[in-house]
Amino acid sequence: MFHQIRTQVQQLLGQDNSGHDMAHIDRVLSLSLRFATRENANQDVVALIALLHDVDDYKIFGAESAQNLTNASSILEQVTCSKDDVKRQVLSAIGAIGYGKRLDGLQPATLEGKIVSDADMCDALGATGLFRLYRYNLAHGYPVFDRGFYPSLDMSTAEYAATRKRTVISHMFEKLLRLKDLMLTDSGKAEAATRHEIMVEFLYHFFREENAPEWIDYLTNYLQKQQV
Repeated sequence: MFHQIRTQVQQLLGQDNSGHDMAHIDRVLSLSLRFATRENANQDVVALIALLHDVDDYKIFGAESAQNLTNASSILEQVTCSKDDVKRQVLSAIGAIGYGKRLDGLQPATLEGKIVSDADMCDALGATGLFRLYRYNLAHGYPVFDRGFYPSLDMSTAEYAATRKRTVISHMFEKLLRLKDLMLTDSGKAEAATRHEIMVEFLYHFFREENAPEWIDYLTNYLQKQQV
């Protein structure tokens, strides 16, 4: 069953260059299963959610697919060994995973959904997260750094999703440095804390190398406000 699903996911995401490719899916799956062991969750359900969590991503497939979970529903319908209650649980979790949805106050209700949500966000952090961020922004033509352009820290969901000016650095403040506080499981919190520190250290080194003391101060103040 899982091999069949992965093959179909590969067909949908195999050519993606936005950081939602099969390498991302496989990392989220591996981390989700590790969390599932620690959290005593249903590993089969976790695997299904992890494999399918990006097959209707609005950035790739559009708003209608994201709203209706068109691809995930179709794939699950073809997997006859999945029971209806499992399908409902998987689709419900997928529909609640994503940073934009968290801005709207939406999050998975089940432990299995929370695990995959945490694993997905963790993959946006740390060394891998930095690589994915650079790759995504490069593909969309966004610059790495503009010392005169500061992040927008109070965006609505619509503003976050809209096409607008951004940089690699501004996106780190607008989203990535916030992720560790959005973890829903103990396993996710521990993993995110480690990966968060990697990103913070990178930013301090980057701003020193760019001779941007004003941004060092900005980062320090930003982190202090997070701790309040």
